[in-house]
Amino acid sequence: MTIIFKDEIAKNYDEWYSTEIGSFIDMVETQAALALFTPQAGTKILDAGCGTGNFSIKLSQSGCIVTGIDISPDMLNIARSKTRDELSIEYLEMDLRKLDFPDEFFDGVFSMAAFEFIEEAEKVYQELYRILKPGGKLLIGTINKDGSWGKLYQKIAQEDQNSVFSHAVFYNIDDLSQLNLRDLTASTGCLFIPPGLEVSNYTREKETDLADSEIPGFIITMWKKP
Repeated sequence: MTIIFKDEIAKNYDEWYSTEIGSFIDMVETQAALALFTPQAGTKILDAGCGTGNFSIKLSQSGCIVTGIDISPDMLNIARSKTRDELSIEYLEMDLRKLDFPDEFFDGVFSMAAFEFIEEAEKVYQELYRILKPGGKLLIGTINKDGSWGKLYQKIAQEDQNSVFSHAVFYNIDDLSQLNLRDLTASTGCLFIPPGLEVSNYTREKETDLADSEIPGFIITMWKKP
């Protein structure tokens, strides 16, 4: 699997979350994902494609016992440097196509903003399902290819072969649902505010106002293993 997020790219990725727009988008996506996933204290959760630890930290703060995995050593180093000792998180370098965990090992699997950059998505999905316990939930959140943000990133990918988005594969709700229609339990969308606006426009109020008229920029799908 190609390592895209390394060196300065990894650093810039993490710093984006501290920008005004980045922190707003993170807040919107976090609220939508956690409302669907409803993490329970004491459960063992895999953060698949954890990057710089953004959601691993949030899940641990909710009381979960978290294992964060990523293929990028540079992303993992940033994650470790951000994580306080009292948080229950183990970070491991691992290829999502071949997980070094036994069957039915985790109570839940959580993957946000990672599937865009995953090769062989169906194979990865089957691996994530394999290590999920019966009754456990698998959540995947990704950029919506049909939304304004997805269209922007696809345009950037076409115009700049050096962009990280030139390596990305984008999905919509139907694409994600097809990974496992039988066990699909819920899906939702968020980030209705389009890109390119003044920073002052990125507010909860505007997000709510546009929810009925705009296509979501980010989509989240969840399955429950029988």
